[in-house]
Amino acid sequence: MRYCEIVNVYFELEKTTKRLEKTKIIADFLKNIDEKEIEDVVYLLLGRVFPGSDERKIGFSSRLMMKAIASASGASFENVEKLMTRAGDLGKVAEGLMGKKTQATLVSKSLTIELVLGNIRKLASLEGEGTVNRKIGLVVDLLMNANEKESRYIVNTVLENLRIGISDGVIRDSIAQAYNVQIKEVENASDLAGDYAEIALLAKAGKLGKVGLKVGRAVKCELAVIAENVEEGFEALGKPAMFEVKLDGFRLQCHYGNGKYWLYTRRMELVNNQFPDIIEILKKHVNKKNYILDCEAVGYDKDTGKYLSFQSISQRIKRKYDVEEIASKFPVELNVFDVLLVDDENVMHKKLSERRKILEKMIDEKKGKIVLTRKLITDDNEKAFDFFNKAIKEGYEGVMIKNLDSEYKAGRYVNGWMKLKKILEPLDLVVVKAEYGEGKRAGWLTSFTLSCNLNGNLLEIGKVSTGVKEKNEGLTYKEMTKMLKPLIINQEGKEVEVKAKIILEVGYEEIQKSQSYSSGYALRFPRVIRLREDKGLKEISNLKLVEEIYRMQRGKR
Repeated sequence: MRYCEIVNVYFELEKTTKRLEKTKIIADFLKNIDEKEIEDVVYLLLGRVFPGSDERKIGFSSRLMMKAIASASGASFENVEKLMTRAGDLGKVAEGLMGKKTQATLVSKSLTIELVLGNIRKLASLEGEGTVNRKIGLVVDLLMNANEKESRYIVNTVLENLRIGISDGVIRDSIAQAYNVQIKEVENASDLAGDYAEIALLAKAGKLGKVGLKVGRAVKCELAVIAENVEEGFEALGKPAMFEVKLDGFRLQCHYGNGKYWLYTRRMELVNNQFPDIIEILKKHVNKKNYILDCEAVGYDKDTGKYLSFQSISQRIKRKYDVEEIASKFPVELNVFDVLLVDDENVMHKKLSERRKILEKMIDEKKGKIVLTRKLITDDNEKAFDFFNKAIKEGYEGVMIKNLDSEYKAGRYVNGWMKLKKILEPLDLVVVKAEYGEGKRAGWLTSFTLSCNLNGNLLEIGKVSTGVKEKNEGLTYKEMTKMLKPLIINQEGKEVEVKAKIILEVGYEEIQKSQSYSSGYALRFPRVIRLREDKGLKEISNLKLVEEIYRMQRGKR
């Protein structure tokens, strides 16, 4: 298939913001796609080139892209950078520059989706001396043979930011419409197969009903909604309920079958290479023909045995080299809390209480290696509250509350599971830097660097964007930009330094130690609560408070 065919679809999709219209455009396109090309087409519609579970990453930065655009168009790097600051979208920059280029030169060959995907996929595999130039060369090759529209979407696909407003939900509905199946069928199949490209192929072939649990293929994790308190948990889930300590690790789905192991994160990324120690644990402590387990991997201190924060283990997830060294430095304990399949039997539809009994029989627990999550089954509000308070004092994030009769619902936020966490005190922080946005946020300052106080000195503690709105619903990017622009004292590229005046009340999930910021700390999942016009610079939160909250949240770990 010629690449221009899917580019025409992109162009039509950008003309509308209506979900039903987008669905029809894609559905009409998919109907006529050959089975051999349908998976690649779906990836490109989603702005991807690999399945979600594929370990490979394109890894092409905006700066490299500016060099590629400059090389292909004949413009200077400085001019490309200037245009980027103004447009906020390198795809549009490429479209403008390559449009001028193609008016004066003949395009040497017609691009196909096979060629485009081939070049982009190669970016993930190049290593060694001269890699940067070879990567730029692959992108330049595509741009030199692209027309202006094609160049725009090539750039945004490489940067993994297609900007056509297509979500997984739109693709799901389009597949259903294109192949005359129920949306629920597509969704259920996707929860088990995890990849809409594969689902589209199966739907076209009339084989959606044959999708089931398969060892080695990631399943979407069940997700929990938030409970404000114990009483709300009981009201939603019934009595008795199961309470489990909520661990500060990372979700890990462990598969075993035919002598092979697969470890997937909640984002369905395969991380076998990063965690060979977990595979060894599974070999020694789980003796079944095959299985799929839902777990939390938690780091712990070798000397004290106390659990560590997610931050201490997160660096292992992306580590490619010296894996054994970092595994020795940051060992993990696997906390198992659910089972989806065991000995060829799908147990997702069994009650939670039954699945827990299965786990108790199949896991050979050993502290520091593999254990079942600590639990309490109760219908007593006071006992549940005491369990929650004890978890907080011991340094856990909180508790999970679960309906004992619930099935495992892959990929769903459902009232089978709830999470109850301690709310940490918000911080009042001052904005010291900001960055201009991209795409529809171009021209607005949309990311804000925050600082706390230490004896009159401002120390950076992180960046925030979440909580500020695009439209007139509370504090907006437009309002923040209007307030900050007069305070700009220096600009470098998209980043501006501003006079410390605008104070924001900021919530967060936790405080972590960090070498990236001058305070020595960083906020995990920060969000703007409100603008604090009532506070002056002398009233912002100080580093002492940050340190106190950090120690408190760690508890006795």
